[in-house]
Amino acid sequence: MTALQQEVEILTEIDHPNVVKLFEIYEDDNSFYMVMELMTGGELFQRIVEAEHFSEKQAAETVKAVVDALHYCHELNIAHRDLKPENLLYASKDPGSVIKISDFGLARFINDQTMTTMCGTPGYVAPEIIHGNGYNKAIDYWSLGVILYIMLCGFPPFYSENNDELFEIIVKGKFDFPSPAWDTISKEAKDLIRGLLTTDPSKRWSYEKIKNHLWLNGKNSDKSIPDIQKNIKNFSASKQFKKIKFVLDAAHRLKMSKN
Repeated sequence: MTALQQEVEILTEIDHPNVVKLFEIYEDDNSFYMVMELMTGGELFQRIVEAEHFSEKQAAETVKAVVDALHYCHELNIAHRDLKPENLLYASKDPGSVIKISDFGLARFINDQTMTTMCGTPGYVAPEIIHGNGYNKAIDYWSLGVILYIMLCGFPPFYSENNDELFEIIVKGKFDFPSPAWDTISKEAKDLIRGLLTTDPSKRWSYEKIKNHLWLNGKNSDKSIPDIQKNIKNFSASKQFKKIKFVLDAAHRLKMSKN
C-alpha cells in the first residue's frame, strides 16, 4: 500500500468536526485527486499573529478542540505523527471559526503494536521517536505540548538550528518557563504543559487526565498575552521550525544513537 493510499484509507475512516474532511477521490491515467474540505481561515500561528487579542482562554479552547480530535483518531487506532501549527487550520476568517487537524500524510493505523519509523517535523517530534525503540499514539500529545508552549509565549521549549543537537535536547526533555514571557501565564497552564512534555511516554498524560485538567475546564484569563504576536512572528521566521516533515531510515538513526 502506498503512502497516498494509506492516507486516503485513514481519511475515509474519520468523520469529526475538528478534522479536515475528505469528500471524494478521483483517479485517471495520470493523476489521483482528493477533494478536501475547503479551509480559508489560515494556520494556527498565522491566526494568532493577525489577531489583536489572544489569551489563555482562547488557547484553552483551541487545545480542547485538538485534544478531542486526537482522542477520536486514537480511538480509531490512528496516530497522526506530524502534529504541528501548520497542520492546524481554521475553516474561515470568522472569529468563531472551527479549528481542524489536517495533513494525514504521515498518519498510520497502529492498533496495539508500536511503530519505529523516525518521522515528523524536527521541533515537534517526541523523544521516543528519536530513541528508535518503538512508540505509540502518545507521540501526538507530546507534539501538542510543544504547540501549547509556543502558543502561550511565542517561542519553543526546545531549540537548536542543528537537527542532531535539537534531537539531543528533546531527548533530555529539560525546559523551563523563563521570565518575563511566562510571568503572567497561570500555574495551571504550566502544569498541563509539564504533563504533555513528559519524556517517558508511559507517564505522559492520557486523554482522560488532559480533558479533566482544570486549565481546560476552569475560568482562564481573557487578558491578551503580552508580546505574543511579536514573539510568534519572530519564531515563525526561524529556519529550524519551518523545515518540512521527514522520514529517516534506520541507518541514520543508528548513526545518531552512537553520537
